[in-house]
Amino acid sequence: MSKVVPERVAILGAGSWGTALALQLCRNGHAVRLWGHDALHISALRHDRENREFLPGFALPESITAVAELSAALDDATAVLVVVPSQFFSAVLRQLAPHLPPQLGIAWATKGFEPETARLLHEVALDLLGPRDLGILSGPSFAAEVARGLPTAITVAASSPEYAQRFADLVRGSRFRAYTHDDLIGVEVGGAAKNVIAIATGIADGLGFGANTRAALITRGLAEIIRLGEALGARRETFMGLAGLGDLVLTCTDNQSRNRRLGLALAEGQPAAQAMAAIGQEVEGVVTVRAVHAMAAAHGIDMPISAQVHAVLYEGSTPAEATQRLLERAGKSELDD
Repeated sequence: MSKVVPERVAILGAGSWGTALALQLCRNGHAVRLWGHDALHISALRHDRENREFLPGFALPESITAVAELSAALDDATAVLVVVPSQFFSAVLRQLAPHLPPQLGIAWATKGFEPETARLLHEVALDLLGPRDLGILSGPSFAAEVARGLPTAITVAASSPEYAQRFADLVRGSRFRAYTHDDLIGVEVGGAAKNVIAIATGIADGLGFGANTRAALITRGLAEIIRLGEALGARRETFMGLAGLGDLVLTCTDNQSRNRRLGLALAEGQPAAQAMAAIGQEVEGVVTVRAVHAMAAAHGIDMPISAQVHAVLYEGSTPAEATQRLLERAGKSELDD
């Protein structure tokens, strides 16, 4: 492996995933300014040298500087990585725009769509920041495992092969594989829509339906995601990779997944608001399912699993009622679109 040239990376978002990526970048010899909007949280990071609220148990090295001022995070930065929940993505980019030099691109590790418009995040970035290099980091990657240095593989897709390679080189380490991809839309859709299927899988497991049902939901959920992705311009084969099937399997089968845990809680009869409060961090699928539901309607796409998750979260259906509607659907060929 060639010698790493140290860079100054601004990470915007001091949650669990932003912190884990900061730790990974520091292992690679880079300096990180970790920005968060909550001054009290940033003060705690500085004092404790640990993200006790979102990623406890991992000491922050001196090469991570926590800052509450966006201008300080961007000062002399050579790379910018946005790691905030999708509902805050637009707001952060609006704050970022005045501080971002025209020659500096951005990448993000946010998995979702813009809630109000159901736009893909690269469309939001182009609208708010103008033409520049854009990229996304996605794939099966729990923050705590990355923080621990456990073997992980992700995908980096970008607006150009060179920019994808640039960010892959930044984050790649001996136990952190980073593959490049040119299907920005497919990687975005796969990373976002899988959270909806994870809620459905959690509900099914919480109702005691067993491994057969879980496997069916993952498989048919993947078919839904592919239909949505192709309608938006993605390539089918992208969803067979890390940002598609890989992330879907991870999120649907392990209780580190907040979306899966929400589904389990809903199956127990907990209200969504109570379950999310107990989880204590953003559950992306709750916002994403509204965008998926809107896009499916706009493009005439059949997404029955996603539709029933939407019914449970926003239409007053119980998990048992939603499940029954799925089971009562008319038979069809597995290969039908």
